[in-house]
Amino acid sequence: MASGRLIKLLVFELLEFAAFSVPTLVIMEQFATAYQGTRTISEKTHYWLIVSCSIAYVALVTLVIWVPVKVLLYKKHHLVKKIKGWRPVLMMCVILTTLPSFTFSVAVTEIQKNINGSADVLPDMLPDLPVSLVLSSLIVVDIVEKLRIYPLRGSQKSIEDGNTQTTSLQQVRTVTEQVKQNEDNPSSPPDAGRTQISQPSRPMTQSQVSELMEPQEPSFHSGILAAMSRRDMRAEIFLWNFLLWSDTIEMVRVAGHPRVYKSAWIYPVYIFSFMSLLRMIFTPKNPLLNSLGVLLQDLPFVFVRLGLIIALGTITPVLGLCKNIVVTVSYVYFNHLTRLRVFSTFEMSPF
Repeated sequence: MASGRLIKLLVFELLEFAAFSVPTLVIMEQFATAYQGTRTISEKTHYWLIVSCSIAYVALVTLVIWVPVKVLLYKKHHLVKKIKGWRPVLMMCVILTTLPSFTFSVAVTEIQKNINGSADVLPDMLPDLPVSLVLSSLIVVDIVEKLRIYPLRGSQKSIEDGNTQTTSLQQVRTVTEQVKQNEDNPSSPPDAGRTQISQPSRPMTQSQVSELMEPQEPSFHSGILAAMSRRDMRAEIFLWNFLLWSDTIEMVRVAGHPRVYKSAWIYPVYIFSFMSLLRMIFTPKNPLLNSLGVLLQDLPFVFVRLGLIIALGTITPVLGLCKNIVVTVSYVYFNHLTRLRVFSTFEMSPF
């Protein structure tokens, strides 16, 4: 009987391969259908030629790139240790699947425009399936890569439990060190050790003061409130992955608006949406991820959304524009402007 670890590996690999191959096949089939509509003859030679080319493309990149990279990641552990800050699997999906899918999605609208030489022949709304399929596939791969380090069975300790244990260990170490110092120096009074513990000799830093000023949160140890307050990182991975890419999902869906895809605005929308997806290549704890999020998503989306609102009206939510502006301004202010002398004075809130 197969072990749980082997079943987990097979399921994860099948999910990733499906997310890698299916979007390209679906988008190319849609492109083949649109191209077949431009032909005056009824035979489907061009349709099947495009479909066969898409199958050949998926098979080629799978055998030449996907499978060799996967084998290296599982067999050569010393190479995996040298890969820091980025994820090869996500890079393959973004470059080999998402980029062709976005390109042929734009090509579908251009072909339909050229059927009668006008954009009026286009449908009222573009189908949502291709866009949702591409982004959902990326999110699935991202979730699978983050879940690999966690077991799928058994309970997972919450973040609060880990922090409580770490804090308790630090307190025990501090008390132990003070006791050892008192034993080495018996002439010191017993109250001195207590004073040293409660009043550290070094001044508290800004981060330590901020931690002390944080509001106290309740803790529940029994009953229904304890069950409701449980937190598991494995469940939070699913939650935060969909929330993380909600801005990009909304931007790509704007491309399906008739006033967008019937004009030249479809190009900047798809280009900057693809740029925002490049963040998936980097690991979740990469120190550069916050700045890349502002440079690749929030800052470009400010100009794209502002241009769309000025040119075409509020087809994109104003709330999204406010979110991009606030995130960009707050990042620049708290990470760079507060280091200047004018903004460098540290103040503690009395509340």
